[in-house]
Amino acid sequence: MNEENRKELWLLIQKTGDRLKDKLPSNNNHPKGRNPYAHILLMIKLKFKESYKDIPDDKKEILIKFIKYVEDNPR
Repeated sequence: MNEENRKELWLLIQKTGDRLKDKLPSNNNHPKGRNPYAHILLMIKLKFKESYKDIPDDKKEILIKFIKYVEDNPR
């Protein structure tokens, strides 16, 4: 992914993480609360099998839709 797209996606991940604060279900492994930014990055890695930085530019829109899905379906 090119640098411009990476920066745009990182900003989207940060804003989405901000909105997910205190909205993720509690988990015994995270007694102080879950990290919403790490959650988004993990979901991306599980879905696409690579970091958001390594996803091809032509899949940017799919990744944006997936990040929105993660926000709308916190788990």
